[in-house]
Amino acid sequence: MKFKSSLIWISILAVAVVTVLVGLQTQAAADSDSIAAITKLENDAVKADLAGDKSFYEKNLADDWTGGDSSGFWYTKQSLLKGLSDTKNNKTNSEGMSELKVRAYGDAAVATYRTTYDALVRGEHRSRTVISTDTFVKQNGQWKQVAGHSSQEAILTAARH
Repeated sequence: MKFKSSLIWISILAVAVVTVLVGLQTQAAADSDSIAAITKLENDAVKADLAGDKSFYEKNLADDWTGGDSSGFWYTKQSLLKGLSDTKNNKTNSEGMSELKVRAYGDAAVATYRTTYDALVRGEHRSRTVISTDTFVKQNGQWKQVAGHSSQEAILTAARH
C-alpha cells in the first residue's frame, strides 16, 4: 500500500513538473514573438522618420501616447502628428539606432536603445545621440507604443569621475 501511495505522489509530481515546463516553453515562445514584433516596430520607426511617414505613428502609437524628447518637450500623439505634418520645420536627415534591447512581459514590453540623428525639430537643427526607452502594450492583438522618452547621451569627462 505504501508503494502505491508513493507511486501516486511521484506521478502527480511528474505531471506538475511537465505542466510547468510546458508553460515555461510556451511563455518563452510568446516572449520571443513579442521581442521580434517590437524589434521590427523600432526598426520601422527609423525608416518612417527618414521617409517622413507620419502614417506609421498614426497606426502604431496608442491614442493616449505621450513622449518626452531630449530637449525637454512633452508630446501627445496629436501634437506629434501635427509636428510631423509641418515638414518645413520637422525633417529627419539621418538616423541610426544601436544597442536595441527588448524585454517582454506578457502583453507589455520595454525597448531601450541608442539613436544618433541629424534633424530639423521645431525649426531647430539638432545633431545628437540620445538614449531612449519605449513602452508597448498589446491592445486588441496589436502592439501599440504607449510611452516614450529620450535623453541626450551624457558626455563623460575625466573631471566628472
